[in-house]
This record gives sequence, structure tokens and C-alpha cells, in this order.
Amino acid sequence: MVSQDIERLVALMAKLPGLGPRSARRAVLALIRRRDTLLAPLSKALTVAADSIKTCSICGNLDTGDPCILCTDPRRDRSMICVVEDVADLWALERTASYRGLYHVLGGTLSALDGVGPEDLNIQGLVARSSEVQVTEVILATNATVDGQTTAHYITDRLAGVGVIVSGLAHGVPVGGELDYLDDGTLSAALKERRPV
Repeated sequence: MVSQDIERLVALMAKLPGLGPRSARRAVLALIRRRDTLLAPLSKALTVAADSIKTCSICGNLDTGDPCILCTDPRRDRSMICVVEDVADLWALERTASYRGLYHVLGGTLSALDGVGPEDLNIQGLVARSSEVQVTEVILATNATVDGQTTAHYITDRLAGVGVIVSGLAHGVPVGGELDYLDDGTLSAALKERRPV
């Protein structure tokens, strides 16, 4: 009952994470209704982003410059590299404003089921960067999934002879969490990662 152009827009929007066909249809309708204040500026911003955003050749972050703003910032602590699976994880850590070192984006995790091996990830680049004189610690911030932990173990093995400290994020009870609502894996990790108070 609608034009092919609108249907194509709905189909494209439905490919975005978190949007199914119904929510994509609502989003398209909202864009069309506000074409001057929302659709036109969004279209322009998407065009600019498609033309100017690049992947940083050093860390794998997305930015308009290469190297990215994080790699060129002289205030960053160059002795630490935090390894993340994806750019979204990098952005999440940056939101906390609690880490001031460098990053390294792997581009995914090892997964035998999906056919993702070490050569498919940016692991070789990490090994090379970790060998630099000023780097003393590599922080593995992979997700607490089977694939994330497998990747972390593989990287730990690859960095064994480099001479850097390899650390990982603590896992356990989240701030504000109640024990009764946590899963068994989280509670087990919290007990293993306990520390003196």
C-alpha cells in the first residue's frame, strides 16, 4: 500500500540493530513527517559520515582522521593498551572516563563455529604494538562469553614472550546488584575475583 521507495527505506532501517520491521516502519514514518527538521539533516549527516569516517590504521577505532584522535592525543598513557572486541566496546569504556591509555580493536572474537580464526582478527597488529618499548601492560577487555574468553586466552599465549603484563577485567557483582538476581556464573566469578576490604 506504500511506494517502493518507502518500502526500501523501511527494509534498510530494519537492518539496523534493535529495529525490527514494525519499529523501522515507525521510524521511517517519523522521519517523513519531520523531513525538514530530521530527515534532511540525517541524510546529510549520513552522506558526510560515509565520505569521511575511516578506520584508524593503528588501533582500529572509527574517526574522521587516521590515526584517530585517541592515538594522536599526547595526554594518553602510552604504556597501556586496552584490547576490545569492537569499536562499541571502546566507546563504552571511553564513556566511563576512567581509562586514559591506548586501545586496540580486534574486530571480533575467535569462533570455530563461525569460521573466525586468528588471521581474521587484528591480533598480529596487537603483538607488534605490544612489543614497543613504552608498552608495559595489555588489558584484555573481551566480553565474558565463551568466544571472548577463548580469544583472551589465545592473546595471552601470543603475548607470553613479549615481556608485558597481561591483565583482564574483573568479573562479578555489578555496582548496585543484588545477589539474589545474579546468575550462577556471575556469582562464581565474583567469588574467584574477591579481594581484601
